[in-house]
Amino acid sequence: MTVTEIVPVDKCRSKVILDDDFTLVLYRGELKRYSIEEGNEISGDVYQEIVKEILCKRARERVLFLLKSSDKTEQELRRKLKEGYYPQEAIDYAMDFLTEHRFINDQEYARRYVEYNSRRKSERQIKYELQRKGLDKEIIGDTLKEQPVDEAAIVREYIRKKRLFPEQMDVREKSKVMASLGRKGFSYEAVSRVLGEIFVDD
Repeated sequence: MTVTEIVPVDKCRSKVILDDDFTLVLYRGELKRYSIEEGNEISGDVYQEIVKEILCKRARERVLFLLKSSDKTEQELRRKLKEGYYPQEAIDYAMDFLTEHRFINDQEYARRYVEYNSRRKSERQIKYELQRKGLDKEIIGDTLKEQPVDEAAIVREYIRKKRLFPEQMDVREKSKVMASLGRKGFSYEAVSRVLGEIFVDD
């Protein structure tokens, strides 16, 4: 592997761009230790040593730090490491470590997420957000079966908090309420059922 370019990231770190389209981020002292300069060759053994002895451990510490602030899915953590230019070997090592020590579990994450959000978000919105976080559709579906979202109750609470007076609304005002809830992902069936309970027909 040939070092084609070294680009400073900050005062301490630089991106090392290799001809095989690999990019590593290393500290200044590490560049000196391995004699990494533009145009120099990096042997396969040296590359593996850098990955195993430096980047794998750094990736592990990075994901542990990220988990301190909030729960994250495996895909979110993988994406964070990729954005930090960690090589695939280091990313896989960090994920294996977290799984082995039960720091991450996508099923448990889905359960906690649904439990926390099921009193204020629609089922469609929860599904969308969990899919964006990289959770498997089957895990999401199973979790929502175990912990179904009571959309009718959320719609009733929305109307109460907004201090709406359904009996005073005309058709246009009612339609606005339905459209607003629809944009939040609530099903037409749930909204119309609740509105049917409280709205007086014109």
